[in-house]
Amino acid sequence: MPTITTKDGSHIYYKDWGTGQPVVFSHGWPLSADAWEDQMFFLASRGYRCIAHDRRGHGRSSQPWNGNDMDTYADDLAELVETLDLKNAIHVGHSTGGGEVARYIGRHGTKRAAKAVLIGAVPPLMLKTAANPGGLPMEVFDEIRANVLADRSKFFKDLSIPFYGYNRPGAKISEGVREFFWLQGMMAGFPAAYFCIKAFSETDQTEDLKKIDVPTLIIHGDDDQIVPIADSAMLSAKLVRNAQLKVYKGGSHGLCTTQKDAVNAELLAFFKG
Repeated sequence: MPTITTKDGSHIYYKDWGTGQPVVFSHGWPLSADAWEDQMFFLASRGYRCIAHDRRGHGRSSQPWNGNDMDTYADDLAELVETLDLKNAIHVGHSTGGGEVARYIGRHGTKRAAKAVLIGAVPPLMLKTAANPGGLPMEVFDEIRANVLADRSKFFKDLSIPFYGYNRPGAKISEGVREFFWLQGMMAGFPAAYFCIKAFSETDQTEDLKKIDVPTLIIHGDDDQIVPIADSAMLSAKLVRNAQLKVYKGGSHGLCTTQKDAVNAELLAFFKG
């Protein structure tokens, strides 16, 4: 399996499909690079080099105790980009991966980046604070941690329902999609499954968003039950200079699966534009 080795000795697995301008995908919690396969196959078939890695602790990458924080995730991404010598890359991040992309640009700049896409992304800050009154209370994330500790297998299976909006009237539930979500979640090591919750909920990325100086597309479902749109995309679109905001009516957190054809077409148009 193709991997890079980071400065602390962790092995980061990645898949690398196609040729052309590089598109680098950063996945959400508790998933893996496999979550991007619909987008990768579509774009690789249309002249792009599609690269997606398993974040440390997730999927087929190493499962270290340390480094499950947004700074390290971003630095791992930078090492991947530099090891593969990617230039003029388009960075696409979903959920936690959107935070990873923002922090990567915040820490490493855009000298190797051409564009950015944030889909259902966690920035600027999920946690409710005095400065972020629209966020979710700490109790929400404490409950997620408790569920991971108690029975993460059941929790991931249950989480797939609101993640894909399968609890909405008229939703067409795919048990295969639910099982694939569960499988990816169970491939994540216990430390990452637990510690990443703090990373995606408590990392303030306001300043990272202000540093994004490449064309940026923000995609979010207005019925996202995991990362509510009002305190994420709506704020991010104001912080990222000249960002394009696309709101998917009735869209869930799992847009890249439930509305993959629309997302794929949106990405291709933005890349070519």
